[in-house]
Amino acid sequence: MFSFLHHLIAWLMSKMKDKSPRGMKMGADENAKVYMCGDLMEEIQALVHRHPDKLSMETIKAENKGYGAEVMVVTYCQGNIENHERSKFRILLSFGQHGRELITSELALRILSILSEEQFLPSMNRTSLNSTLDKLVIKVIPMENLNGRKLVESGDLCERRNGRGVDLNRNWSVDWGKKEKDYDPYEENPGASPFSEPETQIIRKLAISFDPHVWVNVHSGMEALFMPYDHKNATPDGLPLQRMKLLLEEVNNLHCKKHCMIGSGGGSVGYLAHGTATDFMYDIVRVPVAFTFEIYGDETASSKDCFRMFNPTDLSSYNRVLNDWSAALFTIFKMGSYHLGEIHSNASVSKLEKWVSIDEYLDGYLMERRNRYGKKMEVLELGMQEIRAYFRLFLLSSVLLMFMFCSRISKAKYTRPIVSAMPL
Repeated sequence: MFSFLHHLIAWLMSKMKDKSPRGMKMGADENAKVYMCGDLMEEIQALVHRHPDKLSMETIKAENKGYGAEVMVVTYCQGNIENHERSKFRILLSFGQHGRELITSELALRILSILSEEQFLPSMNRTSLNSTLDKLVIKVIPMENLNGRKLVESGDLCERRNGRGVDLNRNWSVDWGKKEKDYDPYEENPGASPFSEPETQIIRKLAISFDPHVWVNVHSGMEALFMPYDHKNATPDGLPLQRMKLLLEEVNNLHCKKHCMIGSGGGSVGYLAHGTATDFMYDIVRVPVAFTFEIYGDETASSKDCFRMFNPTDLSSYNRVLNDWSAALFTIFKMGSYHLGEIHSNASVSKLEKWVSIDEYLDGYLMERRNRYGKKMEVLELGMQEIRAYFRLFLLSSVLLMFMFCSRISKAKYTRPIVSAMPL
C-alpha cells in the first residue's frame, strides 16, 4: 500500500531548508521506499500491463512556444474498446490538476486498482459492481499536471501551477481571463490566452473526442461536491440541475456523512473562478453531468503549510480519504447512468446541441499519441490549416449556392407574365 504519511512529516521537518530534489520518505520501517511521481506512474503502468484485458494506456504529448507537457490516460473497458466505446456509458476523471494536491493522484491509483480487482471496496458487492462496470468506459487521467508535480516534489510545496507558472484550472475558455477583486496573480495566472497551455490542449482534445457522459475533476483543499458554475453564483436550470443535485446528495449521504458542501463552485466556495475545466465541460463539450470533487482539506493548517493543508499526514486520515472517495466515485459509476436515463440519448442533450467548432473537432482527433507499448501512432499534423480552410470554403460555397438558388426561384415566381381575367 502506498502512503506518504511518515515521509511527509519527516521530510517536511528535516528538509524544509533543503530544497534538493530528493524523494519523499514513506514510512519508517524496513518496507519504507522513496516516493515520487515517477514511482506512482510506474506503478500505474505496471498495473495496466498486468491487466491488458481491462486496462489500456496512452501518453499524449503537446507543446507550445517551447514548453512541452505529456499526459497519461488510462482507459478501463471490459472487452474490445474499439467495438464498444460509443455504445457504453462514458466517464472521464481527472486528478492532479494542481501540483500540490498529491492525494488526488493517490486516489487515481486506488480507483484503477479496484477496477483491475487488485483491491476491493469492502461494502460493495463485486457481482453487482461487475454488472455495472460492464456497461462503462472509464478514462482516468492520474496526473494532469506532471510538470507542476515535479516542482512540488523538488521542494516548492505550495506550487499549484504548471511548469511555466499557469494555473491549469484558469486556462479554459469559458469566461477566461476575468479577474475578481481578490485576484491573486501568483495563484490564478490564467495564461496568455485560453488553451495556451499544452496540458489544457490535451484534455480539451480528449474530452471532445471521447464525448463523456460524466466528468469529475478531483481536487483537495476542502471537502465539497461542486457542480457548475464556477464563474458565477448560479447553477444550471431544470432537469440538469435536478440530476446533478440528486447524485451529489446521494454521495454526500453515503460517503460524506452529510458534511460535504454541495452547490455550484461559484456560489459555495466563497469566490468566483473564471476559465475552469468543469465550466468548459458543461457549457462547451455539453457533458450532462460535470462535477468538481474536493476530497480533503485541513482547515487548521497554516497557509504556509501547504502540504498539510491539501494532503493527509497520518495513516488513518490517508486511508479514510482513499476509502471514502473511491466508494463515492464508484457510486457515481453505478448511479450515473440511472439518473441520466438511456445511454444513447446522452441525457437531455440532443446531437444538434453538441456542435463544437471545426477547430476543436479536428484538434480532438489529429494529435500525437503513444500507446502503452511506446509505439508512436502516425497522425495527420501537416495540412491542418488547409483542411480547416477547405472546410470553411465548402460551407461558404454551400451557403452562397443556396442563396443564389432561392433568389432565382423567388425572381422567377414574381416575374411571370400576368394574365388578366378581364377581356380587353
